[in-house]
Amino acid sequence: MTTIRSKDRQGYRMKFGVLGPSTNTIVQPDFDDLRPRGVTNHYARIHVDNAQAVSNETFMAGAWKISEMTHDAVRRVLTCEPNYLVMGMSAVTFFNGAEGGRKWREQVEEVSGLGVSTGAEATVKALEAYGGIKKVAFLSPYFPTANAEVKNFLSDYGYETVRDVALERPSWIAIAETTEASLRETFKYLDGDDVDALIQVGTNLDCMRFAAAAETWLGKPVIAINTATYWHALRANGIDDQIDGFGRLMAEF
Repeated sequence: MTTIRSKDRQGYRMKFGVLGPSTNTIVQPDFDDLRPRGVTNHYARIHVDNAQAVSNETFMAGAWKISEMTHDAVRRVLTCEPNYLVMGMSAVTFFNGAEGGRKWREQVEEVSGLGVSTGAEATVKALEAYGGIKKVAFLSPYFPTANAEVKNFLSDYGYETVRDVALERPSWIAIAETTEASLRETFKYLDGDDVDALIQVGTNLDCMRFAAAAETWLGKPVIAINTATYWHALRANGIDDQIDGFGRLMAEF
């Protein structure tokens, strides 16, 4: 006799395993706010100390440390039997260009046996969804060396970075303490007639709603990485719910 397995009572459409640094306090509530009915998020924290990222070197070392601890967190979240994995950390997914990002994702897929959405590849898919974008500007909470990796990644997909800002936040925790005033001034600096779209990277930066609002007064795509990553995970799994309040990406594409 064949046993028919029941669906999860709340995650009856999709159970996402979400991987994020243990110091990250923004991505979990952001992803929950984007969650359609019948989809659930199951967060696994990647253990990392609150590194004092006070230089290019210490930031990069801290980012690679998060990467090294990712597979352990993947194995933990697999115990709830998710259907798909969503990366709630972005820096290392940009490192070493398009090939580096692809290889990093494939390693996680090999460990988990599941599909994976990463911030870097989701950002490119979001740019493609809007269409007609060639020149971009972006901000991050990173240090300049990490920004160079983002520029290199985008270049591999044919996007020219006109301007970028590394906010150089002094620690992982401090990223989540970035003020709206700082975001506003940075977006004003980045925007211009020579830019087709603005991008925010760094999942612990509270920018999702600000980006959605900025899109209305700038009159061009403004892509927040948490929105792009969760959007990509939904669409990759055939979930096409359009959700208002988080920018055109979630509402139209």
